[in-house]
Amino acid sequence: MSPAPSPLDRYLRHRRFYEVGFWVLFELVQATGNSVTVIMDVRRAGLPYAAWEPVVWEFSSCLTILALVPLLLQMDRRFPFRFATWPRSLLAHALATVPFSLLHVGGMVLLRKLAYAALGGRYDFGDTPRQLLYEYLKDGRGYAYLLALFYVYRFFLLQMQGEASLLAAPEDAPPVEPVERPERFLVRKLGKEFLVAAADIEWLEASGNYVNLYVRGHHYPLRSTMAALEPRLDPKRFARVHRSYMVNLDHLAEIEPLETGDARLKLRDGTPVPCSRRYREALRVRAA
Repeated sequence: MSPAPSPLDRYLRHRRFYEVGFWVLFELVQATGNSVTVIMDVRRAGLPYAAWEPVVWEFSSCLTILALVPLLLQMDRRFPFRFATWPRSLLAHALATVPFSLLHVGGMVLLRKLAYAALGGRYDFGDTPRQLLYEYLKDGRGYAYLLALFYVYRFFLLQMQGEASLLAAPEDAPPVEPVERPERFLVRKLGKEFLVAAADIEWLEASGNYVNLYVRGHHYPLRSTMAALEPRLDPKRFARVHRSYMVNLDHLAEIEPLETGDARLKLRDGTPVPCSRRYREALRVRAA
């Protein structure tokens, strides 16, 4: 019987749902707070704006930012900040603030024009070059703020769940095991380090710039691609079963063929893993 999942494990199972929910709630709170503040400023200054206008301004901006979050994440996956490549990544992200700002301005102006038209008004963006510069100065800071928020979140998440890495050869001595085919992985978690035997890995799943190593109900992200990691694992033990999945044959319990030509695998602890038709026959022969 597998152990009951911890709160962290339950969170990770539904991580995408919680992350999307966070960004939606975050932007709604931002829009609501900003709307109240602007309404108070408008009334204090005696400006001739209806109460709904600041609400339209702020919600159109935040909704557009929310739509751009996936693009910012994709940009970070393409140019992650690493020690060896941070100047290149910094330049790429600095340049990306320009289209980010243009998309933000274009989206919010469109939403404002639609909202004003629906409410019987007309939205005027103002002096376009001046307003674009003004918005870019805000959007550049906003881009950096969102990116920093991503990294803070990832840092604490990796600290909580642990992050795996390959054992590197020491500088002044021979490696304790073959670096080309590691027998163990180093895991850092909450300031501590421990080793995970490759034989204990039950299955692997590609996830962006990481490959998640699943070990006894826990998973540890390894910064690598499946294509780079596959040749470094023991081919007698590990089998590729899908573009994004590998399994440890010692933990494979069942292969269930599907009408589509694919298969559904079940591991000894009951975990289901997909198997595409491309790998199904080779897996059946190896598991026989």
